[in-house]
Amino acid sequence: MSQDSGVTQGRHLLVVDDDDRIRDLLKEYLARSGYRVTTAPGGAAARRLMETLEFDLAVVDVMMPGEDGMSLTRWIREQRGATGSTPVLMLTARGEPEYRIEGLKLGADDYLAKPFEPEELLLRIGAILRRAQSRPVSSGALSLGRCSFDPDRGELTSGEEPVRLTEAEVALLRQLARTPHEPVDRLQLAQGTVDPSGRAVDVQVTRLRRKIEEDHKAPRYLQTVRGIGYRLAPD
Repeated sequence: MSQDSGVTQGRHLLVVDDDDRIRDLLKEYLARSGYRVTTAPGGAAARRLMETLEFDLAVVDVMMPGEDGMSLTRWIREQRGATGSTPVLMLTARGEPEYRIEGLKLGADDYLAKPFEPEELLLRIGAILRRAQSRPVSSGALSLGRCSFDPDRGELTSGEEPVRLTEAEVALLRQLARTPHEPVDRLQLAQGTVDPSGRAVDVQVTRLRRKIEEDHKAPRYLQTVRGIGYRLAPD
């Protein structure tokens, strides 16, 4: 049950589950693994906590009476500042792909089906926190060979000339730019697109490669990570 102290040190987790037994077990297990843990029995209580406290990650059960985990995740992503950027790990007894896709579309960072091994929960939490920690506070412009992408402005230039991007292409590049050199899952990139299967993302990547790469058939900067998705690899 060892965990990287750099990941757990001072990290505050919110566990939201209507089942008292599961909530208490998760709190005990995560606390023994080095995390600070606060719990909530449902969506309304979680909202009140998040309006007054900052959390490094929320572990949210999907199937809850009243406000379910999907609705709570949607509310989190609608907030501004630290609350709106809080990573979310969804837990559910329903493991069908459509539920996972729906959660990712709403802005969840990961999805774990019950029953699960406690060690897997720890590994997924650690992976999410490392990705969040690697996101730069101020992204600045990223060098992509002859091109440069400014995530804050959503602008791509080639030399001194602006390169026209669609809103979907800007959104995709921004997502990849949050964690440069790290692979991002296709389904995560597909959140909010017309095709949650990821096919729309594949089309956008092909178009972006034609705008960015010297040779779009042998991409250097917008790379495919087999079995996962895509990675932005700036200079």
